[in-house]
Order: sequence, then C-alpha cells, then structure tokens
Amino acid sequence: MDRRETLKALLIGSLSSGVVLSACENKAGEKAAGSGVLAYGRTPDEVERDAQLGKEKYFTEAEAKTIAILADIIIPKDEHSGSATEAKVPEFIEFIVKDQPRHQLPMRGGLRWLDVHSMKKHNKSFAALSAEQRLAICETIAYPKQTAPELSQGAAFFSLMRNLTATGFFTSQMGIKDLDYKGNQPNVWDGVPAEVLKKYNLAYDERTLAISVKPDDRASVMTWTD
Repeated sequence: MDRRETLKALLIGSLSSGVVLSACENKAGEKAAGSGVLAYGRTPDEVERDAQLGKEKYFTEAEAKTIAILADIIIPKDEHSGSATEAKVPEFIEFIVKDQPRHQLPMRGGLRWLDVHSMKKHNKSFAALSAEQRLAICETIAYPKQTAPELSQGAAFFSLMRNLTATGFFTSQMGIKDLDYKGNQPNVWDGVPAEVLKKYNLAYDERTLAISVKPDDRASVMTWTD
C-alpha cells in the first residue's frame, strides 16, 4: 500500500483525534488553505479572527520551505491527484499553528531537530539535502514503533507533521476529490431501471411516465394535480 492509500485508510477508517482535527477547525483550515471562501456557518467574530490570523506570520521562510518538502514526501503527486503543496497544505499548517498554538512548539522544535539531525549526518540542513537523503531520514522516523530511542523526538515530530498534512490535504477540494467523496450532492432519478421492471413483470403507465419521469423537467419545481 502506498503512502497516499495508507493515509486515506487512516483518515476514513479511524477518524481519531490524532489524525483529524475537529470539524470546526477543518472549516477554518479550508479558508487558510486558499479556497478564497469563508467556511459556511462562521460567525462574524470567527470571520474577524480568521482574517487577523491570516495577516500574521508564524513560520520563517526556511521553516516553511522544509514544511513544504515534508508535506510532498508524505503526500506526493501521483496519477490520481496533485501533491500536498498543490493542495496548499503548507498554508493550512501555517494557519493551524496560529489557530491552535499548542502545535507551535512541537512544530518549531521538530523542524529544528530535523535540521540538527541532517547536519550531523550530512553537514547540511534538511532542505539542502538530495531527495534520496531526505527520504532516507524520513524513513528512520516515520514508524514510531520501529524508531531508535535516540530518534524519538524526530518520530513524534514526523507523526504530527503527517497528521497535519493528511488533515490539510483530505479536507481540501483536491483531497475530497481524491477520496471520491460525493457528500450532499443532488442526484438524478430516471425511474426504476428497465431491467428491474422486466424482472418483476412491471411497467410504468403512460401517465406516470409523462408526469414523473421526464428528464427535460428536472430543473422545474413539481406541481401536483388531483
């Protein structure tokens, strides 16, 4: 199973607080992720607060660059959908750490740990490493139960980064499309399928067909007669 499918399974299967942020927080994140539209149901105070948070900047340019690199390692572009950065996950994470300050220290500390670890191994910051070197480091901290004790801080950071990335991606328009989630969408009813009617030796009468099953009138409001 690839990374994207694994994250889908976690997101859909468990819906735990460790994987998905609360529904109200997702709404705020959708706006921060670049939708350009305020989430439905926001109060005036919430709209004002979101706008204020949007003006603030938490991560430095170097930190934001590393977050973008990690996000695309976790959810890369594939034949089904775009990457995490294309879904504006880094912008989502920037918003979330301001909306939920408890994430600030773990994220900043984790990014610092990652750079120090990279310097020890390759004498370069994480962002300056080759794609192969970055992936190799991520592999050592991506599986907490298999991570060496001395890398536990890195594993905790990567778990948080993965959770935020999955939440940001799969609550974006791109991620919802990737999940093939239909949601509350209007459907079209063309009557009982012909093969089902035939199976039970049934058929619509002409009046029902003329009044109830008329594709050309789908956009019209139904009026009833006696």
